[in-house]
Amino acid sequence: MITNQDKELLAKKGISEIQIESQLLCFAKGFPYLKLDSAASIGKGILELDAETQKEYLSAWEEYIKGDKTIVKFVPASGAASRMFKNLFEFLEADNNGPVTTFEKDFFAHVANFAFYEDLNAVCLKNEKQDIPSLINSGNYKAVVANLLNENGLNYGSLPKGLLKFHKYIDGARTPMEEHLAEGAMYASGKSGKVNVHFTVSTEHRKLFEALVEEKKEKYSKNFNVEYCVSFSEQKPSTDTVAADKDNKPFRNEDGSLLFRPGGHGALIENLNDLDADIVFIKNIDNVVPDKLKEDTILYKKLIAGVLVALQSQAFKYLELLDSGKYTAEQIREIIQFVQKKLFCKNPETKVLEDADLVLYLKNKLNRPMRVCGMVKNVGEPGGGPFLAYNTDGTVSLQILESSQIDMSDSKSKDMFEKGTHFNPVDLVCSVRDYKGHKFDLTKFVDPATGFISNKSKNGKDLKALELPGLWNGAMSDWSTVFVEVPLSTFNPVKTVNDLLRPQHQND
Repeated sequence: MITNQDKELLAKKGISEIQIESQLLCFAKGFPYLKLDSAASIGKGILELDAETQKEYLSAWEEYIKGDKTIVKFVPASGAASRMFKNLFEFLEADNNGPVTTFEKDFFAHVANFAFYEDLNAVCLKNEKQDIPSLINSGNYKAVVANLLNENGLNYGSLPKGLLKFHKYIDGARTPMEEHLAEGAMYASGKSGKVNVHFTVSTEHRKLFEALVEEKKEKYSKNFNVEYCVSFSEQKPSTDTVAADKDNKPFRNEDGSLLFRPGGHGALIENLNDLDADIVFIKNIDNVVPDKLKEDTILYKKLIAGVLVALQSQAFKYLELLDSGKYTAEQIREIIQFVQKKLFCKNPETKVLEDADLVLYLKNKLNRPMRVCGMVKNVGEPGGGPFLAYNTDGTVSLQILESSQIDMSDSKSKDMFEKGTHFNPVDLVCSVRDYKGHKFDLTKFVDPATGFISNKSKNGKDLKALELPGLWNGAMSDWSTVFVEVPLSTFNPVKTVNDLLRPQHQND
């Protein structure tokens, strides 16, 4: 089945034949659904922080950043913005010359409110010898959109979201990448005043990102009185997955070569694993707001970080106690309570475990990466939901699950999913070192049985694509996980270009 040509390609990508076999087996067997205990909610896995508790956790974070720990802000930024402009691409292809849909009418009615308006106007003058108002008045709407999306214009249809102008300011417009630099200065700088920001980018856009950082870094350093250390990485070729045909055989291109596809955001666990950090904040590239609206974001970032370092500190103390061998039965009961009540990990077997096995179990549950995830109230946006789910070892713990991981033919599971009160806006803070200061190998905490298969096509032929366990889903399945409610004001994604017209993205 594997040809010499295949072997050369595998060697180039750093993928073994065993991995290919394993991936093809996934296509044949599929992935099991996760068994649910219940949807997480306030009082049942999701913490609601009152004013007093907030003070404690803010203080815990402020104390933590006085030390010599390395804090990194990790931003997945590799996706192209093409989906953001889907409606406008459709308008270009449509028979109508003017706006017909509500989306199209809103776009043209408010085009001057976009942060990229000045750039778009300049490129229209250059290419069409007319400004935007003149083009609209003469009914040449498509020229405006073509200059926004196409290569001879602003090329926004092919650029990543991180490089598009999102917000207006008096001193010029900002891209999401710049907003993340600003955010980093507000909650992720340690006592040294250094802000570490890491972007995962696609190979073809890396140079554009690097050039923009080079151009803007000094300005933000002066504005916020910090020093930036900005780094980049790309999804590793070794995390690509082989595509399969309808018979679960490797899908081959017309030249006979194997077709590989990116393994989805779950591949980024490798990039996260390569970071030299103590604490890592993770947030999507497009979930940013102008400075005047950042207050809630900053507050809750510090709060969830405070929850994390407080829990981590307690877990480390318990691990040192267990290591010493000098503990009482009462202290063991206290540690069990901590694992159950504070880390939300329950095991019905703890009552019957022998002392030595019980200590080993507690050590395993305490000595692993930890994450605290912000959860917002469910307003019907797509995204993973918070659940208490069964793990392979029989324990029940908090997990962020996508709909593809849930058996929707089971009425009970479907009901849990549909009635979920919260969802995950990708707002995480992670602790990635153990109590002895050693970095965890994060790849060892992935549940490989939580990937999923999607149906795609290439050159008119159907194929199956394999997505690796999602970064904040199965890739962090075996982490200690805690959920905290955060306000909706911290969640402002930009899924379509017209989202930039919402008040949260206007900076008047």
